[in-house]
This record gives sequence, structure tokens and C-alpha cells, in this order.
Amino acid sequence: MSDIVDVWVQWLSPSAPGANPMGEHVFRSYGRLDLFYSGTTTDALLREMDAAAIAQVLLAGSDNDSVAAAVRAHPDRILGNYHVDPMRIMEAVRGLERAVGEWGFKAMRIEPFLWRKPPTDRVYYPLYAKAVELDVAFQTQVGHTGPLYPSETGRPLYIDEVALDFPELRILCGHIGWPWTEEMIAVAWKHANVWIDTSAHSPKHYPAEFVRFLKSFGKTKCCFGSDWPLLGWSRLLPEVDQHLELSTDVRRRFFGDNARRALKLA
Repeated sequence: MSDIVDVWVQWLSPSAPGANPMGEHVFRSYGRLDLFYSGTTTDALLREMDAAAIAQVLLAGSDNDSVAAAVRAHPDRILGNYHVDPMRIMEAVRGLERAVGEWGFKAMRIEPFLWRKPPTDRVYYPLYAKAVELDVAFQTQVGHTGPLYPSETGRPLYIDEVALDFPELRILCGHIGWPWTEEMIAVAWKHANVWIDTSAHSPKHYPAEFVRFLKSFGKTKCCFGSDWPLLGWSRLLPEVDQHLELSTDVRRRFFGDNARRALKLA
């Protein structure tokens, strides 16, 4: 088993055709629509992790109870990531506290486009404060939206403001921030507790500016993420070797060390 940590993995509940057109749009674009309909299972996740020698994954989904069950079954392999509905603020705060205190979750995920509110909106601030108090990371979508929602909430400069207001908050920014990748790099470079993850992007299509950052002054700020099952490890890991030409040091940091620091893993 390798020491690879994937920081963005999805738990999908089965979906009937037409029930979730936004999600269907994304999986159709990637040619993975069958997986969207069938949903995911713990057995399927572990089987693919083992085949690709993935040590640990950070797992999130709208069904937090199912994620918690997966974590309980495989606590050494599956790390919980609490999916937040910020429209019921105190319920969300209490849910996060339970997820961390009772279930051992390591992070919370907020995808602002779902709520059409940028990360600086006041609805999120009690959750940021609770995450700092509980010493867990905050993961968010940054960049354009694959689902058919407005992309403005994904501008990385919103994260700049959040990091200024909560310098202790460890922030994982998913999806490279594309098409605002340079903006995302600037924010990650500026703030000690901001990282970029590569979820939903295949290595052969990583923006050139991100690859330069990954290999040089950003080597401590980039984490590997897949967005499994949207993208599978059987595709992503060979592409890293074929297209990125990472040094041993950068590869070690990218595939595990940076994630362990962002998530405070033992």
C-alpha cells in the first residue's frame, strides 16, 4: 500500500434519470453518467482504492449518515468530511460538532454555488468559527461550476477574505480554481493555511501555471484530489507519471504529505 491521500472523493446516493439534472450534466460531460445513476458503495470504493494503492480518502456526500457508516467500517482508510447545508445555520453547526466529536470527521465541505452565496457571506461564518474551535479543515469548491449554476461564488479572492478573517482556519480549495488559477495560486501563496487540490481535473490538462507552482514555490501547498467516481484513479495516476515529471520530493508532498498537514493526520 502506498501513502497516497486523495482529498476529494464523493459519496453518491443512487439517482433516477431526471431526478438531479444538475449532477447528471457533470457526469454526462465526463462520460460517467452510469456511475451517477448507480451511486457508490463502500465496497466499490475500497475495491478501487486497493487496485490503485490509495492509502486514504477524504469522503463527503449529501448523505452524511452514509459517510459516517463508511468511516466507522474503515476508519484507517476513509476520512469523514461533513457536507454542510448552511441555510439552517445552528443545525449545521451542531451537525458539524457531532460529526467531529462522535464520528471522528476531519473536515467540513461547503460548495457555495449550491446556495448562490459567496464564501464571505455571513451564513458561513459560524461554521468557520466552529471548524477552528474543533480544529478541522474547511474544504470548498473554487473555480467554475461543473453543474449548471453561476460560477461567481468560486472566485478565489473570496477565500482571501475568509483567510484574513480566520487565519487559523485550514482551507482546502478544490478544482484548482480554474479558470482563475493564477488568482488561486496567489491566495494559496499568501496564506499559510490555504491549499489547492486538483479534484475534477486530469493531470494532462492541469493549467501550466499550476504545474509550475506545484513543482516550485507551491510544492507545500498542493494536494492530490480526484473527485472519484467522476474521475478514476486508473486514469489519473498514470497521467501524473506521463505528463508531470515530478521530483521524488514534490511527488511525496503532492500525494500525501501536504494533505496530512492540511488535515492534521497522525
